[in-house]
Amino acid sequence: MSRPAATQPCSTAAGDAGFLDPSWDGSGIAGVDEAGRGPLAGPLAVAAVILDPRRRIEGLADSKRLSAAAREALFPRIQAQALAFSIVRVDALEIDRINILQATLAGMRRAVEALAVAPTKVLVDGNRVPPGLALPAYAIVRGDARVAAIAAASILAKVARDRWLHELDAQHPGYGFAAHKGYPTPTHLDALRRLGPCPAHRRSFAPVQACLPTVSGLVRPGTGT
Repeated sequence: MSRPAATQPCSTAAGDAGFLDPSWDGSGIAGVDEAGRGPLAGPLAVAAVILDPRRRIEGLADSKRLSAAAREALFPRIQAQALAFSIVRVDALEIDRINILQATLAGMRRAVEALAVAPTKVLVDGNRVPPGLALPAYAIVRGDARVAAIAAASILAKVARDRWLHELDAQHPGYGFAAHKGYPTPTHLDALRRLGPCPAHRRSFAPVQACLPTVSGLVRPGTGT
């Protein structure tokens, strides 16, 4: 059963004195975050991180507020200095099969289970926690800006996914994946209309569905044509 969202305040990654961030207290708290829920193509990346209080990492912040260069610089430092970390890839086929929300929750559960060190508690960015965890788990709204362990997870997930999209760009040229990372930009939508979906596209997403080829003589559901 999902647990209710946590109500105890947690600190900003910048160290706001008005909050108490448990990331560095040595209690084995895992922060969890994802990257790539909104794109029309490519995998979802989910990361989990347990920080080591003896090896603090300066510069942690919500990945969306960091430059690409800053994220790339922090990526190996988090991996080297964290007590444990994991990065999970959830591909488009699974997203289409169970929907993006369930795929996100499944990825979060797998990321926690993949940690080499068992956490004592899980703090997840957002307003939902993955079901099926055998330990306390709490959702923290804007957690990537409030909890250092979640900020670290957000950086790992974002950098990993960006790298995967560069690989997809080489595998499926013409869509511009390296530039827009699969998000529905005008450039991406234009390429989708011209080229049609590639195997990396999420066919359960409406803009992709609209570009799927129709079979002659069959009526597309809901269109009457």
